[in-house]
Amino acid sequence: KFQQVQSMMCDLMEWRSQLLSGTLPKDELKELKQKVTSKIDYGNKVLELDLIVRDEDGNILDPDKTSVISLFHAHEEATNKITERIKEEMQSKDQPDYASYSRMSSSPTHSLYVFVRNFVCRIGEDAELFMSLYDPQKSTIISENYLVRWGSRGFPKEIDMLNNLKVVFTDLGNKDLSRDKIYLVCQIVRVGRMDLRDSNSKKYTQGLRRPFGVAGTWCL
Repeated sequence: KFQQVQSMMCDLMEWRSQLLSGTLPKDELKELKQKVTSKIDYGNKVLELDLIVRDEDGNILDPDKTSVISLFHAHEEATNKITERIKEEMQSKDQPDYASYSRMSSSPTHSLYVFVRNFVCRIGEDAELFMSLYDPQKSTIISENYLVRWGSRGFPKEIDMLNNLKVVFTDLGNKDLSRDKIYLVCQIVRVGRMDLRDSNSKKYTQGLRRPFGVAGTWCL
């Protein structure tokens, strides 16, 4: 059962990466979403969890807006599909699945957890901090940006996020870990006046975004 769930999680992580890429055509995107929901329902059955009934598009049916008869038919259809899937898996369980093994070996299985405790830099205005993973050898960013809005008074703009600025960089595979170095880079963008020395009310502007600095630390 552990190996089953592990294989399904690898599939889901791979499909998640494809969904987040934003490069899939509409028809392929719809098909992939259906594969994801089907895999989740099958996983729930393997783990003996409750069965979730869905419509044709994979959306969860609302019991307050769906008749009892429709819910029954949807539940019956979902059960039959999952039962057929289990039979297929049992028939092929004795055959080695080299494709799955290869996919598991190359699938992203690593994550980097970052907890931002403080930001110390004398700017005098609000700032936006963009944090990302960077490969210095190839001079390229290998992750999405994590944005933190920092106020001019030395606190996060969203004060309720104080001591709660956390991010997990996911989808890091063996290929990433084999890089010579990976840096956690923070790009600082100042938000406010065109020139910090400008105190003339006639020239005073607000909301302008200006690059201020960049810093990095070796993390992997």
